[in-house]
Amino acid sequence: MSQLLVSPFRSLCTAMLVASLLLAPAALQAADNSAYEKSVQKAVNFLTNQGQAADGTFSSNTGIGVTAICTLGLLEHGRTTLDPAVKKALDAMEKHVKPDGGIYVEGTRHRNYETCLSLLAFSAANKDGQYDELIANANAFLKGLQWDEKEDKSEDDPFYGGAGYGGHSRPDMSNTTFLMEALKASGTSADDPAMQKALIFVSRCQNLESPHNQFEFAPKNPDGGFYYTIAAGGNSQAGPTENGGLRSYGSMTYAGLKSMIYAGVDKDDERVKAAIAWLAKNYDTKQNPGMGETGLYYYYQTVAKALDAYGEDTFVTADGTKHDWRTEFTDQLISVQKENGSWVNDAERWMEGDPNLVTGYTLLALAHLQKDDK
Repeated sequence: MSQLLVSPFRSLCTAMLVASLLLAPAALQAADNSAYEKSVQKAVNFLTNQGQAADGTFSSNTGIGVTAICTLGLLEHGRTTLDPAVKKALDAMEKHVKPDGGIYVEGTRHRNYETCLSLLAFSAANKDGQYDELIANANAFLKGLQWDEKEDKSEDDPFYGGAGYGGHSRPDMSNTTFLMEALKASGTSADDPAMQKALIFVSRCQNLESPHNQFEFAPKNPDGGFYYTIAAGGNSQAGPTENGGLRSYGSMTYAGLKSMIYAGVDKDDERVKAAIAWLAKNYDTKQNPGMGETGLYYYYQTVAKALDAYGEDTFVTADGTKHDWRTEFTDQLISVQKENGSWVNDAERWMEGDPNLVTGYTLLALAHLQKDDK
């Protein structure tokens, strides 16, 4: 074959190769987006067609917390107050607004928990100001539940700044982080006294001895992670260490990271650095570190919110590996979705056998796993 014929042929092949290399990332991105959108749509269809009761609630036998989580999940994926499923859910929740500003089922012991989740949903739905008064009243109600001087708790008390389920129970990390998230969503600034009081409690639930934490558990297991509560003698859902310390675990460490960021703590703060170091040693897309499959979907939504708030698209683990955490967690969640569009945890503790709750959690996770928070 003559050189005159070979050169154009080579040029054409080279051009095609370059074009394919340039188009490949875009094609892969389109495929990823398609899988994501299909997964979300299946989940939304499950909740609206199978999960929601005629009165607008989801799993109402457990209170209104699951209804709030599912409603927030729908709102974070583009549904609006004009959507029939969202409107029915918000109307059902609004029936539980109390004169004291709380949003909870009569007789519940979970006033803080239910009000926090409801406030998150109403804040997301409040595009035209129709819920302004409800939101302001619920915000004030939550601040009133926080353990502080009103309950004769001084700053050196392990209860101080925290929040429990709401039946005047001991404070814990999970309820306190929901409190901080709800306050933030409803307009409370990071430097607000309620947020700073909550930060005091959160800092004391970290296995890090520092000026912010002089309690007895930190030096016994100084790994930088977080556990369930410092209050009432201390407790970790992952159990104690042999020397009487409290084991750190994944969901509470991500909750601690998220809460510190919401309260304005800088990335260079020793508390944030210690939490990131623990997470770098325990990065896991398939299990809740320290807890296995227990609380796994609560873990997923907490991971997504925390790393989204942290603001780095790559997470570097202790071995130096750089992880595209958004893609890795998204792929894992899509891979375990049920055929009917739901998710459910075989480890049923903390109600994770309920597909409504778990699908709601997963929609929240997926919303924060997208870089543009769609």
